[in-house]
Amino acid sequence: MAEAKRSHEGPWAGHLPEDTREHLKSARDEFRKSVEGMLPPEFLEHRRAARKEMLLAARSLIDHALKRMDDAGKA
Repeated sequence: MAEAKRSHEGPWAGHLPEDTREHLKSARDEFRKSVEGMLPPEFLEHRRAARKEMLLAARSLIDHALKRMDDAGKA
């Protein structure tokens, strides 16, 4: 079964002209910069640390599930 390829450009990426996609990407990047410019640097550091902790928690859950699968296969 073929899996749909996902990208950071959204589901419409393959259906828009290249220049339109570039303008949308630039608009997104500039909007992100404007929002980040309103936030104190400490907030951005804490946001990054929180995101990393959430990803580590997800990794831990996946590792635990894989271990349970391996253990169930040995029994």
